[in-house]
Amino acid sequence: MSGVVLIPLLPAASALVLFLAGRRLPRAWIGIQACGAVLGSFLIGVLALVRALQAVTPAHGRIETVFGWIRAGTLDVSIALKIDSLSLLMVLVVTGVGFLIHVYSTGYMAEDPGLARYFGLLNLFVFAMLVLVLASNLVLMFVGWEGVGLCSYLLIGFWFDRDAAAKAGQKAFLVNRVGDAGFIIGILFLLAATGSAEFESVEKAVAGGVLTPGLAALIALLLFIGATGKSAQIPLYLWLPDAMEGPTPVSALIHAATMVTAGVYMVARLHVLYAYSPTASLVVAAGGGLTAVYAATMALVENNIKRVLAYSTISQIGYMFIGCGVGAYASGLFHLTTHAFFKSLLFLGAGSVMHALAGEVDIRRMGGLRRVLPRTHLTFLAGTLAIAGVPFLSGFFSKDAILASAYASGRYGIWALGIFAACLTAFYMFRLLFLVFYAERRAPDASSTHVHESPGLMIVPMAVLAVLSLAAGWIGLPALFGKDADVIGRFLGRVLPISEARHIAAGTEAFLMLASVLAAALGISIAYLLYLRKPALPLALARKFPGPYRVLAAHYYADEAVDAVLVRPLVKGSEAVYRSFDLKVVDGAVNGAAAATGLLGRAVARIQTGFLREAALIILAGAVAALAFLLLQP
Repeated sequence: MSGVVLIPLLPAASALVLFLAGRRLPRAWIGIQACGAVLGSFLIGVLALVRALQAVTPAHGRIETVFGWIRAGTLDVSIALKIDSLSLLMVLVVTGVGFLIHVYSTGYMAEDPGLARYFGLLNLFVFAMLVLVLASNLVLMFVGWEGVGLCSYLLIGFWFDRDAAAKAGQKAFLVNRVGDAGFIIGILFLLAATGSAEFESVEKAVAGGVLTPGLAALIALLLFIGATGKSAQIPLYLWLPDAMEGPTPVSALIHAATMVTAGVYMVARLHVLYAYSPTASLVVAAGGGLTAVYAATMALVENNIKRVLAYSTISQIGYMFIGCGVGAYASGLFHLTTHAFFKSLLFLGAGSVMHALAGEVDIRRMGGLRRVLPRTHLTFLAGTLAIAGVPFLSGFFSKDAILASAYASGRYGIWALGIFAACLTAFYMFRLLFLVFYAERRAPDASSTHVHESPGLMIVPMAVLAVLSLAAGWIGLPALFGKDADVIGRFLGRVLPISEARHIAAGTEAFLMLASVLAAALGISIAYLLYLRKPALPLALARKFPGPYRVLAAHYYADEAVDAVLVRPLVKGSEAVYRSFDLKVVDGAVNGAAAATGLLGRAVARIQTGFLREAALIILAGAVAALAFLLLQP
C-alpha cells in the first residue's frame, strides 16, 4: 500500500480532532492544523502525479485495495482507490484550491465563535470529496457523494441561528435527495445487469455487449439525474442560489470548485457508458446548453453579489456538461479546472468586499471600491477577465475547447447556445465588476473612512488564484498552437477519449475562436454602455419592458411554481392525512390499546385485595376447577 491512502485520511483525521478537541485548541492552532492536513494531501497528490507521469505503462492507472467491504452472493465491493490521470487531476484541484480557501478562511472566519466546528466540517467535506473522486467503484463513490451532500447541508446552515441559512440548508438537502434517488436506482440497475460496481466492470460490460443500448441509456440517464442535483442543473438547480447563505469561503470551495462539479466528474468517469448511449449523451449536452443560457439570463438582473456568482456557477457547469455530452470529456475537465480557479477567486473577492462593507451583499449599494480596495479589485478583475473569455486567459481556452468540440460533433444548436451563453457571461460579469468597483458610490457607508482592505491571509490566496486564472489556460492550447500544445488533453487522454475538435480544419477553428471573442466583446461592450457610459439606461429599459424584467428578477418564478405544484399540495395532503388517519386511526389504535389495558388492569385489581381469606378462596376455586377438569377427562 502506497501513501496515496493518506490523501483522504489526513483531512479525515483533522476533522476528527477538531470535532473532539477543537474547543480546547488555541484558535491559531485550529487553522494551522486544518490547513496543514489539506496541504499534506495536496503534496502527496503531487508525488502521486509525478509517479504517474514517470510510469512506463500509464494507460489505465492502478487500483489500490484498502480492505474488503461488502460481500453478498456474487457482489464483492471493496474500499479501493483508483489512481489515474482523471482522479489525480481532481485530487489536485480539490486539495490545491481547498488549501488556498482554508488559508483565506483563517482570516475571514477569525472572529467566529464556531471556528473549530467550521474547519472540522470543511475538512470532513474535503475527505468526502476525495473519497468520491478516488473511488474505484460506484458504491464507494456514492458514499463520498452522500458525504459531500451532508457537509454541504451542514455548512450552508453553519449559522443555523439565522432562519434563512437554516431553510437554505434544508432546501439543499431535500433537492439533492431527489437527484440521489435517481442515482441510487441507476446503481441498482447497473448492479443487477453486471453484478459488479467497479468502473472497469462497466467498461467490460459495454465492450462485451452485456448492457443493451436501451438499458445503458436508462442507467446513464438515471445517474445523470443524480448529477443534475449535485451539479445544480435544470431542473434541480434551485438549491444553489439559496446556498449563498453559508459562509463565503464555503461558497468558494463547495459551491464553485468541488462539490458542484461532482456530476461532471461522474459522467467523465463513466464515459464509456455515455459514449455507448447517444441518447444519454444528447440529453447531457442539451441539458448543459439550456442550463448555461437559462442560468445566465437570471444573473443579468441579480443584485446580490454572491447570487450573481451562484447563477454563473450553474451556467459554467452547463458548459462542462456540453463538453461531456459531445464526447469532449477532456475539454469538460479542462474547463472544470480553470473554473475552479477563477470562480473560487471571484467568490473570495466577493467575500473580501463583504468583509470591507460589514457584510453588505447588494451591489446597488456599492461602487467606486477600486480606489479603497485596490488589491481586491485587481484580483477580482483577473477572475472577471478569465471567466468572460478574454483571449489568451484560462476561461478563453477552456471554453473555446468545448465550443469547438460541440461544433465538430455536428450539434450546431448546442454550439449556438454556448456562444449565446458566452455573450451573456461577459455581460453579467462586467456588470458586476462595474457596479462594484467602477460606478459612482451609491451608499453613504461606502467611503474611505469605513471601507478597509482585507488582511494578508485573505489577499495572498486570492493573488495565487488570480495568477492561475490568468495563466492556467496555457496547459490546454488548441491545435492552432501545435499538435502537442494541449498538455492537459494529452494527460487526460490516457483515460478519456480524444475530442473530435482535434480533427477540424485550422481555418474552421480560427473562425470558432473569433466567434467566441466577438461574443465576449459584445457582452463587455453592452455592459460598459449600460453601467458606465449611460447608468440611467438600465432603469429606463426595466420600466419600458416591465414584464421580461419582472420574470428575470423573479427567477422565472421557479420557486413559486415548485411551491404551488409540489410543496403546498404535499403539506396540505400531509395535514389531511394527519387529521383523518394519524389522529383517528393511528392515535385511536394506540389510545384504544391503552384504554383496554387500563380496563384489564382495573379488573385484575379487584381480585388483588391483599386479604388472606380471599386469596385462599381463589386458590381453592382454582384447585377445584383443575380437579374437575382432570376427573372429566375420558
